[in-house]
Amino acid sequence: MRVEDLHHEELLELDPEGGVIRFAGQRALLVDAVAMGLLRQNLVDNFGLAAARAVLTQFGFAHGWRMAAAMQEEFEWASNEDWRRAGPHIYTLEGLFRTQPGSEDPLSKTGAMLLASYEAEQHLLHFGRSDSAVCWTICGLMSGYVSHTTSREIYVLEDRCLGEGHAACHLLGRTREEWGDEHAAELMFFDSGRLKECLDVSLSAVTETLKAAEDKLRAHRHAVVRVARDVDEPLGIVAKSPKMQHVVNLARRVAKVDATVLITGESGVGKERIARLVHDESTRAAGPFVAVNCGAITETLLESELFGHKRGAFTGAVSDRLGLFAAANHGTLLLDEIGEISTGMQVKLLRVLQEREIRRVGEDRSRPVDVRVLATTNRDLSSEVEDGDFRQDLYYRLKVVELDVPPLRDRSEDILPLARVLFADAALRMGRKITGLVPRVADQLLRYDWPGNVRELENAMERAVALARGRRVDLDDLPEEVREAFPKPVVNGGAVQSLKEIEKEYILAVLKLNDGNQTRTATQLRIGSATLYRKLKSYGLIRGRHTE
Repeated sequence: MRVEDLHHEELLELDPEGGVIRFAGQRALLVDAVAMGLLRQNLVDNFGLAAARAVLTQFGFAHGWRMAAAMQEEFEWASNEDWRRAGPHIYTLEGLFRTQPGSEDPLSKTGAMLLASYEAEQHLLHFGRSDSAVCWTICGLMSGYVSHTTSREIYVLEDRCLGEGHAACHLLGRTREEWGDEHAAELMFFDSGRLKECLDVSLSAVTETLKAAEDKLRAHRHAVVRVARDVDEPLGIVAKSPKMQHVVNLARRVAKVDATVLITGESGVGKERIARLVHDESTRAAGPFVAVNCGAITETLLESELFGHKRGAFTGAVSDRLGLFAAANHGTLLLDEIGEISTGMQVKLLRVLQEREIRRVGEDRSRPVDVRVLATTNRDLSSEVEDGDFRQDLYYRLKVVELDVPPLRDRSEDILPLARVLFADAALRMGRKITGLVPRVADQLLRYDWPGNVRELENAMERAVALARGRRVDLDDLPEEVREAFPKPVVNGGAVQSLKEIEKEYILAVLKLNDGNQTRTATQLRIGSATLYRKLKSYGLIRGRHTE
């Protein structure tokens, strides 16, 4: 047998009834290239780059060794050189790469030139361009095959790689002695001891990370309990007010069913927190939670971001890209600020929600996806539907269930518990030993309207912790707009206060805000000091004669 005589029809055996595929006499499997890329990604994410490289290199070596043995048993070769040279040809037929004619032998002086390496393409797809060679499995395959056919330990390494940005991958095969000390670090990935070392280091790193996370969580709980003993904080949500409790209860109920949810409310009310609650309480909790801000990305880029694209689909698309729908498969995708997307994108998104399929930019076929979609908006989409700015069919497709998160001013019962939790978080993060809020700070927080909602309250607490001079946050540590907030007149049970009573309450509130400083109070009220003195005296708060 000569290398030139190898063809698919002699190597591939199909048994449709038995479901068995054989290649070169050995049982084989058809595995999707992207699935192999995802395996690589999972290995890197869970065990680190070094361990992933060691696993794939040694897997490839074993595979190459077995293939060489199978080819020896299956065919009678004209020479050992033909048997050896058959390796790259076999892997070309398997679709792993394409060799440049006349440059297939890694043992030659010029080495082997590989085009269209599947492994480099998958690394680019999942990780982007690398600063080192990435065809770890292929190097292992070639090493194992050549080692078996030459009865020597041959190690094939890359000095150029498509994954680094080169036009092709270049492989050279040499013995350990020929490679010398210069490549000792790369050769270590072929040793089983290196794999154990890499895994030990990875597991140690994971253990240390988990311990650090547990310590941080323990410190956070201690800080929250210390300053807010009455706070119940399920999944990071404070819900003391009836309105917020209703939203949380409804979110937990809808989480159990796989329905699309539209979460509405003003900016900063905590819509993403509610979305995370829905995900965490659902059957998809073990899957990914992926969020994208639709208003922050242009229409062209948003399509590629959501659905992915094929290499060459547009300028700059140098490699295939998985979209966020694919990244969120078996999990949840949050489309934040859905009201910002264009009419064209609304049509494409509606199709995905209806068909449960995506089509990458530049492709002519659809791919199924299993994703739960949540959407948030601070706009009144029903009004935009009436005005023709938002598609009615998409609106109702998104609004299977609507969760309307109330603004902070409508749930005053949540303001102080939230403030204490956010204060504790900020103190922990900044490493400040501050124990709490003085009473007049708590009063002032309740007087303010909080137009920026929870986000504004969080910023105010972070500022207060940063500026606090004592063990507790004082009034001067709050932002100016919060310090200057005055109480609003309240009408209870139909009883109406007289203007004189309202004036008295207001003057006394401003005086308290200024720590009894009459001059500052008179200036803020735009009245004279004598006028203020007379009024305070009429309230029975001052005795004696006032002099300017």
